[in-house]
Amino acid sequence: MSQPTPEVYEQGKGMDAHNQVMREIRSRKEASYDPHEPTRVWLDEDNTPDGVKQSLTIILNTGGCRWARAGGCTMCGYVAESVDGGSVSHEALMNQIDVCLEHEQENGDEPAQLIKIYTSGSFLDEREVGAKTRRAIADTFADRERIVVESLPDFVDREKIGEFTQHGIDTDVAIGLETATDRVRHDCVNKYFDFADFEDACAEAALADEDADGKADAGIKAYLLMKPPFLTESEAAADMISSIERCAAVEGCHTVSMNPCNVQRYTMVDELYFDDGYRPPWLWSVAHVLEETADVDAIVVSDPVGHGSDRGPHNCQECDDLVQKAIKDFDLRQDPAVFEQVSCECERTWEVVMERERSFNQPLTR
Repeated sequence: MSQPTPEVYEQGKGMDAHNQVMREIRSRKEASYDPHEPTRVWLDEDNTPDGVKQSLTIILNTGGCRWARAGGCTMCGYVAESVDGGSVSHEALMNQIDVCLEHEQENGDEPAQLIKIYTSGSFLDEREVGAKTRRAIADTFADRERIVVESLPDFVDREKIGEFTQHGIDTDVAIGLETATDRVRHDCVNKYFDFADFEDACAEAALADEDADGKADAGIKAYLLMKPPFLTESEAAADMISSIERCAAVEGCHTVSMNPCNVQRYTMVDELYFDDGYRPPWLWSVAHVLEETADVDAIVVSDPVGHGSDRGPHNCQECDDLVQKAIKDFDLRQDPAVFEQVSCECERTWEVVMERERSFNQPLTR
């Protein structure tokens, strides 16, 4: 009898299978976007190593994440908002920055000292944001105190970070690590790199910090995903607690942002959600993780996007706003006592889910 080859065992499995499904889902996108307008811009407050700062958050409209164009992460629909054609000119990107500065001038009392720039991909990937544009943006915000840019670990190096720190701007690179567990990152999120690559990026940031010679600080902000698909509520919470602890232990990583998964269009999570195979995390789970990790050596924050909606992290709707307010309070104060002030009858349901939900019966409740 003939024996199957290794290729047969791999057929229809792993990242190639995930990517094939994701490419088909993403092909349904019909909307198009103006390359001269940012995807989003808003003013807010954020906790930083130097305290709470007024922040200007900018989502640049680029050609999109190169990994997403291959198929990409199971939960991420941001590439669907990217400009068609795969690239945006220097002039168009700087037009977007001008629009954001006008928004800040019209809606803020004074210039924000924290600038956060995201591309729904990698700001440090020169296929998304060229070196000329990156340096022009560094010049534009040279008078601010701190800047955060987003990137996959592949593109993080001390020289690129140095283009910002040379202006005296404290610079953080936000990395979408999602989890410190390689198997969960590969099989549930469909993200290709390992935790070791994240550690290497932290080392690059540490070198950039040394190069700055006290004129500015450089560090890493880890973005983690609370409850990727295929994990039960309790598995997701346990993995998140472990991931926060591991990230906080890496030199150069000073902040961990826990992002509860929400259901975005043109994603595998969206497909699972409509087939009753996925429920976004409970806000009680977010509070539980923050309480359990309050003593780690890092700032731990969370911003549940779409809280209270069926497609976002939610409890019973009655208590969603109250728990969200407590989470926001924790972000700024880092005091787990804020969660002692919120309660609801649905917390018992969440406890049952944490105890009894298994992979074969999830989601146990909607």
